[in-house]
Amino acid sequence: MTGWVLIVDDEEMIRENLKAYLEDEGMGVAAFESATLALSWLRGGARCPVCVMDMRLPDMDGNTAIRILHDLYPEMDFLIHTGSSSYSLPEDLRAMGLDDSRVYRKPLEDMAPLAAAVRALAAAREVRP
Repeated sequence: MTGWVLIVDDEEMIRENLKAYLEDEGMGVAAFESATLALSWLRGGARCPVCVMDMRLPDMDGNTAIRILHDLYPEMDFLIHTGSSSYSLPEDLRAMGLDDSRVYRKPLEDMAPLAAAVRALAAAREVRP
């Protein structure tokens, strides 16, 4: 895989468990509790093809964070990891290519489908000679 998987989730246990699972699957992972910290990391030159975004964050909502990240890093793909049972994708995020298959509800009983989605999105972003 090229680059890192970015996790943005303010719940430490969820963030760290997801990070550990993806690392065990052989992925490079950077995990942050806020969109602001994730943006600082990316502005430092990090390359990240996939972001797993929570919707409730301390500094901004996940939809806003995805909009900002998409504007700054249009090559990045997104998966949504939310505890909200009523979450619905806004139309502008759908226009970016997100659909309901990219929304994962907490708590995940099995992280394998999310890991497979991360792997597939990252592989699609790899540059081949």
